[in-house]
Amino acid sequence: MSLRPLFLLPTLLALAACASQPAADEPTAGIGTCNAEPAQSYVGKPASDANIEAAFKASGAKTMRSIKPGQAVTMDYREDRVNVYQDASGNIERIGCG
Repeated sequence: MSLRPLFLLPTLLALAACASQPAADEPTAGIGTCNAEPAQSYVGKPASDANIEAAFKASGAKTMRSIKPGQAVTMDYREDRVNVYQDASGNIERIGCG
């Protein structure tokens, strides 16, 4: 009997783990969906921690990222994330979901 199939076992197990069910902390459809409309009142205000946090809470999103001018960010769309964009003056320039 050849031992070659036994060498493939760890690789196959690793691939099977990648195809498993989503983790418990991943977003579920309809829960934590972003709605940027209620957070628009923070546009033009200073991008302080308190204002960014308040905009995050107002949006109902599950996750948030605060984006400064020139900062590199991923282009993936997430319906559970609110993006708070800052301008060069340190104010909230716009708020959007994704």
